[in-house]
Amino acid sequence: MKGSRALLKLLEDRGVDTMFGYPGGSVIPIFDELLDSSIRDILVRHEQCAAHMADGYARALGKPGVCLATSGPGATNLVTGVATAYADSSPMIVLTGQVMSGALGMGAFQEVDCFSLMMPITKHNYRLLDIEHLPEAVSSGWQLCQTGRPGPVHIDLPLDTINSDMDEKLLNSDFPIITVQEDLRQVPLAVDLIMKAERPLILAGGGVIGSNSAPELVTLAETIWAPVVTSLMGIGSIPDEHPLALGCPGMHGRTSALKALKETDLLIAVGSRFSDRTFSNHTEIQPTAKVVHIDIDPVELGKHKLTAASIKADVKVGLRAILQHIRQQKHDQWAQKVASIKAQCCCERDIDQIPIVPQKVMHEINKLMNDKLIITTEVGQNQMWASHHLKIQRPRQFISSGGFGTMGFGFPAAIGAKAAKPDHKVMDVAGDGSLLMVIQELATAVAEDLPVTVCLLNNGWLGMVKQWQKLFWDKRYSGTQLYRCMPDFVALAKSFGADGVHVDRPSEVAEALQMGLDSDVPFIVDIKVDPEEDILPMLPPNPAIAPIMGRCRF
Repeated sequence: MKGSRALLKLLEDRGVDTMFGYPGGSVIPIFDELLDSSIRDILVRHEQCAAHMADGYARALGKPGVCLATSGPGATNLVTGVATAYADSSPMIVLTGQVMSGALGMGAFQEVDCFSLMMPITKHNYRLLDIEHLPEAVSSGWQLCQTGRPGPVHIDLPLDTINSDMDEKLLNSDFPIITVQEDLRQVPLAVDLIMKAERPLILAGGGVIGSNSAPELVTLAETIWAPVVTSLMGIGSIPDEHPLALGCPGMHGRTSALKALKETDLLIAVGSRFSDRTFSNHTEIQPTAKVVHIDIDPVELGKHKLTAASIKADVKVGLRAILQHIRQQKHDQWAQKVASIKAQCCCERDIDQIPIVPQKVMHEINKLMNDKLIITTEVGQNQMWASHHLKIQRPRQFISSGGFGTMGFGFPAAIGAKAAKPDHKVMDVAGDGSLLMVIQELATAVAEDLPVTVCLLNNGWLGMVKQWQKLFWDKRYSGTQLYRCMPDFVALAKSFGADGVHVDRPSEVAEALQMGLDSDVPFIVDIKVDPEEDILPMLPPNPAIAPIMGRCRF
């Protein structure tokens, strides 16, 4: 069997049904075989978006996404998307073409050392100089990208290798099952700390979503009546309207989450890496408090200086081990305090004013929220409005770039999520700056019949940087004015064969969003929002500047 056909057969055998890619000379043999493959080939308009689509597919479905690019610039264009997936622990198989193996290091046309470029942003790299190693690379790579802490795995494919013939018997080769050694020795200590705590608080990170352990997390919270705060990646771990859900802490977090962190005497961190987006000098717990940390990645354990018990395990395994030994308890004073904290943070409000404010838009999205709606976001103010105000109901309903903060992520991720879940509605909460980076993917969405909705918060600025310049740089606005030359997004959408509508009045928002979700083509809801509306509260980088700048708007 030809190597290119063997590659697709190996992927087909693992249930791969979709691949996002862009052709070039070194991968023509693979694209040729795709014509006879069961794998759906989604042709993107830029390779970075191929990686973002594979990432969105993986996050929505919970299984690896696959992307493919040619050698040289095709491979380097993938890098940002691969780094985004790596930062957020998203499982992916990344395939790149490569020049002939005999030409490696000779400066051949479109040659780049993709193996080295991908090294820091993948879990593992393979360069196939021998076609007989292909089954092992795909089999082991497929396991690796999902085992332990998930992440992308890269396979570099020289042209002569994929053009080589391979013995079909090798397709059925057995390879060692990859496992991660878990360490549950400190479970008894963790249980003891939990049972003695008077004000327990759970921090749910992306590991809860990745390990499909939201039910166990909610059971733990209800058993010990501990409120739950989530990192950006952990949104959806607990339904937002659950009485114990307090939302996100962090730079633009909810007041309820920030207050709970200050009050707790035991923080139970589950699948969270204590990133600087969640923890800072403002959000640090009391020095007398303790931390119980559950995570599969030993590198993350012990990062917090107050860690008293570490459990190295898949989050589901760790939570189940704890649940076997704890008993029901509820501290009345803490329960009353939690209820009071949650009641004081009334973030979701219907604000009816012109110019439209983003809170109004989030209010209308919440009225449309159901189990069949997936939300993706770009990066910037739009992301923070969404994470702060939207009432997310379940895991994998909220998809956003966390650790890498990649502008332009949300729209291609929405397309990938729609490919993964065609029976779901998908809405990207976007800013004009981010959307302009990837607007060409409207062609992909139209051509592939993937009708996603873009809720565009159009304020004519790079809003988040503008907010910083406004608050910390004496309103010296440099490099953030987009309004000087902005396209008509609705006309642009229609030029691609998509559709859209302009929204200038708050009374028009609800109907426009519903039109977008009901559309059978990609749809941009272009909402003119107030450029002076800041996302608050905001924690300044230096606590000496101010304790907390602003509060949720009531």
